[in-house]
Amino acid sequence: MASTLSLLTTFLLLLATTTTSQPPPVPAPPPLSESCNGIFLSYTYTSGSKLPPDNPSNQPYRFESTLRILNNAAEELKSWRVFVGFQHDEFLVSASNAVIADGSGSVPGPVGNGTVFAGFPSADLKTAIETAGDVNQMSVRVDLVGTEFGVGSPDVPMPSNISLVNDGFRCPRPSMQGTRVMNVCCTKDPNAITNTTVADEFLPRQTGDLTIMYDVIRTYDSSYWAQVTIENHNSLGRLDNWNLTWDWMRDEFINDIKGAYPFTRDSTACIFGPQGAFYQGKDFSNVLNCERRPTLIDLPLEMTNNTQRGMIPFCCRNGTILPPTMDPSKSKSAFQLEVFKMPPDINRSELVPPQNFKINGRLNPDYKCGPPVRVSPSKFPDPSGLPGSTAVSSWQVVCNITQAKGSSPRCCVSFSAYFNESIIPCPTCACGCPSSTSSQTCSTTAPALFLPAQALLVPFENRTTLSTAWASIQRRNVPNPLPCGDHCGVSLNWHLLTDYRGGWSARVTLFNWDETSFADWFVAVELDKSAPGFEKAYSFNGSALEVNGVNDTIFMQGLPGLNYLVGEVDGNNPKRDPRVPGKQQSVISFTKKLTPGINAAGGDGFPTKVFFNGEECALPRVIPTSGSFRPVSRVVFSGVVAFIIVLMLMQH
Repeated sequence: MASTLSLLTTFLLLLATTTTSQPPPVPAPPPLSESCNGIFLSYTYTSGSKLPPDNPSNQPYRFESTLRILNNAAEELKSWRVFVGFQHDEFLVSASNAVIADGSGSVPGPVGNGTVFAGFPSADLKTAIETAGDVNQMSVRVDLVGTEFGVGSPDVPMPSNISLVNDGFRCPRPSMQGTRVMNVCCTKDPNAITNTTVADEFLPRQTGDLTIMYDVIRTYDSSYWAQVTIENHNSLGRLDNWNLTWDWMRDEFINDIKGAYPFTRDSTACIFGPQGAFYQGKDFSNVLNCERRPTLIDLPLEMTNNTQRGMIPFCCRNGTILPPTMDPSKSKSAFQLEVFKMPPDINRSELVPPQNFKINGRLNPDYKCGPPVRVSPSKFPDPSGLPGSTAVSSWQVVCNITQAKGSSPRCCVSFSAYFNESIIPCPTCACGCPSSTSSQTCSTTAPALFLPAQALLVPFENRTTLSTAWASIQRRNVPNPLPCGDHCGVSLNWHLLTDYRGGWSARVTLFNWDETSFADWFVAVELDKSAPGFEKAYSFNGSALEVNGVNDTIFMQGLPGLNYLVGEVDGNNPKRDPRVPGKQQSVISFTKKLTPGINAAGGDGFPTKVFFNGEECALPRVIPTSGSFRPVSRVVFSGVVAFIIVLMLMQH
């Protein structure tokens, strides 16, 4: 018995020795975020499911994913913005703690080409140092729900890229953890130049083609007054009949406005919504607008001194904002609005700006606007000379001119020259093709037919006889079907008028094919090589303009009293004569002293870019070609041709 106990004791001792001598288990690797000393971004695909209807070629699927932003840097990240490179025609249905910030739209909406998210309602991420590692203040989680097309299980619809958009950061190519998680660590760029310091309470004001300031000037428990100022900073940018829209995020509504007006006056949404339940004693018949996304428009000039709606500096200009190169005093527009808030924001200090700003005009550039960024409070001078007032809170929205994908110009240019009898017209479908293909009787791909000079004053739908007869005389092929028109509301003809040893000249003619007139119009012509030789515009007010540090642009506008481009009107006999476009014309001259070696007839005398009221126009794909002179016999022949065409028109 004793020996048995001894053996058992020895076995237990050996077992204990063996157990304690084994190496400890390998600890789990720390999260990747801990090795990042910058801004850690993570995109995780969480789930997805098939959606009806069945469509094998383009099947829709629901997706749910999470975007996480963590600040591991030593400085607070103000107004974070993150790009997510969606690439499967995604349609985003919801996004928590964020809004779309690149001006491409709002949620719900398409994001298939990628989009930028910004923090909302909280846009700043504090550091671990100032929060003792409180992850709730250092990070944000954005839950995304939407629809994507064509990627079903077991494949995963991941974005092509994620990156931090804030200035001064650089992000490497993101890495994958498995098939569902994408990570990247973005760090401060040591070469970046910034005027922001750690102690700054607000971000510095940014520059852009156009800025919108949203300044809260008076605040009460349940409402506040804000001033909205739109200012143009681009020498070729412009707005006419501007429309400004944004999204209210907290069920706010517009009670009153001075200096502008809602496009739709309607308080129905308030009466039957939560606003009517909370403000039970309020007379909503006087409320101006309760839309979640209102559209605001400028007032006409005659409302400037109206005591109820006007009396706001820089208001009431019928929606026209000129470039500062034309008139700095007319390069901004302003209005004030009274905003009513909803719970839980019923106190003086709870102020939330609207989001998703968008602004556009008539025949103007397209602007893409960023998110509102909190900046230092604006200061307003007092007209009496006393110290001015300061805004309670201020936000800045920066908008830049962009070309939307798939968009078409709204103006076009034709070329002609003294050595060629044909007009090279605007390209086919320069400003868009017919919307209905079922009734389409023209070709959208055939090149536009060359024209005789007199055809420039004839609307496109009346040019068929002229253009086909001219093609026959010039022995050019006539396609069947004929090419579609340019569909442009405004066209411009650039005619090389003369070219001699010491200089050259051109004739510029504007045609307005719309019924709406253009006041204070302008044209900017970019000439890569010959612009420094500009001398004078004879019927326009012309000047050389430096754009982006390069002296290659001629800026032209109507002379005082003559700066009104009228719309299209009926001919003398509407039953017989075609409509007549509004027209203005001038000759401009150039010297070759400052531009030796240029070849005006060979191409240097034709513009490389043309802008009308800030909108870039479509140009012909070729320039006129011929010898440097035209024989007399050819001139006589031209007269005969013109006579034949007139006879054909009369018979027609």
